[in-house]
Amino acid sequence: MIKTKMTEAFGIQHPIMLAGMNWISTPKLVAAVSNAGGLGTLAIAQYSPEDTRKNIRQIRELTDKPFMVNQPLHRGWAKENIQAAVEEKVPFINYSLGKPWFIDQVHAYGGKVVGTIAIAKHAARAQELGCDALIVTGHEAAAHGADATSLVLIPMVTSLVKVPVIAAGGFYDGRGLAAALSLGAAGISMGTRFILTRESMVHDNFKQLCLKATEQDTLYSTAFDGMPGRALKTPVTEKMVGGDSFSLLRALPNALEIKRILKQNWFQFLGTAWKMMGGEGGGDLAQMARLANGTMRHQKGIYDGNTQEGILFVGQVTGPIRDLPAVKDLVDRIMAEAEQTLEKTNRMVAGKPASGIEGMFRVA
Repeated sequence: MIKTKMTEAFGIQHPIMLAGMNWISTPKLVAAVSNAGGLGTLAIAQYSPEDTRKNIRQIRELTDKPFMVNQPLHRGWAKENIQAAVEEKVPFINYSLGKPWFIDQVHAYGGKVVGTIAIAKHAARAQELGCDALIVTGHEAAAHGADATSLVLIPMVTSLVKVPVIAAGGFYDGRGLAAALSLGAAGISMGTRFILTRESMVHDNFKQLCLKATEQDTLYSTAFDGMPGRALKTPVTEKMVGGDSFSLLRALPNALEIKRILKQNWFQFLGTAWKMMGGEGGGDLAQMARLANGTMRHQKGIYDGNTQEGILFVGQVTGPIRDLPAVKDLVDRIMAEAEQTLEKTNRMVAGKPASGIEGMFRVA
């Protein structure tokens, strides 16, 4: 059994986290990961505050294990969703893209706040603000990261902060977990690997495309939703990267559909758009159009399996993944392989104990 700062801080058995993926990290998948000994994360940016509460309570019906919620602070009902999570006393709240105003509220009931960063200098600032842990996203990851790869970014960040660091981007097996621990991380976050499980509700059409893909079959661009992100290479994503992503004619009805999903009135919806286009979101009209169009394309891929119009955010690790296991079987397999890898590595260092790198993790 591997014990790290992550397992201790979150009260979990294994240093593995489910990434908070909009439309994908549903209560069923969250609970499956938590029940398997990891940390499930519910993405709440696509929910109204009422739906956020509903899904939090559904998770609690499915598991008595710790879990987390994830909310970008410049999208949707950010303040209201965070407040709902605080009132529900969710053990861990993960944020990105903004300054967390709620840290003291979370700490007051014994919870922890986790920041997501993709640039090393932001890590020290997040720790100063009071974050209890950090998710560090490398360039290999699905959806939104920056330009530095995990191999470079993780040791940089772990040398800057004392809080537990969870590595994201490029991780799908026990060898990757062992590598992340060796780089100073306390655990890993996986998105694509958990998409490709039985409990994931992503349509089988896209699951099969992912299983057939190579490590070269992703594209990184702002075309998908207005922010730099990585998606599965398909004819439609290639077309989008080629310039077919900004369309006001498509964006207007798509934006109205987002308004409907979020259950916002016009004042609330326009307020969200203004915030995203201002200093907090840093967007413009083109980004807003791409976000609206990309959101609908994402849902067509996830729910409908529409390979002609839909898209799916996935990481480069889609290349080596070749099966669709149950979450529990996957987690157990990763942990067994990680222990074997660490033991093998330790044997290569003459005179060193088999308990791993002192102070970072230990194999019990």
